Amino acid sequence: MTQKDITFVADFLTEHFNEAPELYNRKGKYFNVERVGQYLKDEDDDLVSPPNTEGNQWFNFLKDSTHLKESPLLFPYYPEKSLHFVKRQMEGVIDQCLQKPADVIGKSVHQAACMSLYKISQSEDSTPQLFKLPFLWNDKTSNLHYVLFTMLENSISKIHILRRHTDTSRSVSNGIIAVEFGNFLNNSINESSDSRCYSCLDAHFYDDETVTVVLKESVQQEGKERVLAQLPLS
Repeated sequence: MTQKDITFVADFLTEHFNEAPELYNRKGKYFNVERVGQYLKDEDDDLVSPPNTEGNQWFNFLKDSTHLKESPLLFPYYPEKSLHFVKRQMEGVIDQCLQKPADVIGKSVHQAACMSLYKISQSEDSTPQLFKLPFLWNDKTSNLHYVLFTMLENSISKIHILRRHTDTSRSVSNGIIAVEFGNFLNNSINESSDSRCYSCLDAHFYDDETVTVVLKESVQQEGKERVLAQLPLS
């Protein structure tokens, strides 16, 4: 170690481990601990060296505000406690806030329809991901709810559109359809059906009447073509 290293350690010990007579009446707390580490201890004991909040602008602002001083919307401050204690307190409050909405929403949800999308063998150890994360869209003008999704494996050239009325007691025609892209973008009649086949990379609603899709060529070669297409729902 260099002399500079020794001086650094000595200064650290001098600053953080001086005798603290005011702590003599606390068992095992005769010295000040390093001030950062005390906040990270997972215990409910008070901090050995609590922070000095004198001059803190936020505390002064709260103290001078008659409306915010006792506001139930502000999370209480525990200057004598560690972050673990505050974290447990906050988690308890959040759980309490979320419990009632969870009960109400849970009791109001029910199955409106059931559609079989695919079947897999029960003997398979790992279930393949055949259903790509859907995109949801709500048409408030027509009170219709749409779900866009793609099926992997043998249906990569298709996107599926599920349509339901927001009023579950009503039904709409063509509840689910599939749109296949295939080779519809071929430039000439001479191109083979397999040379310009497209699959869907992503699909989102652009507005209530239009779907935007990102397509790519399915051929195994460098420089695959990407196409951004706008499809009218009609």
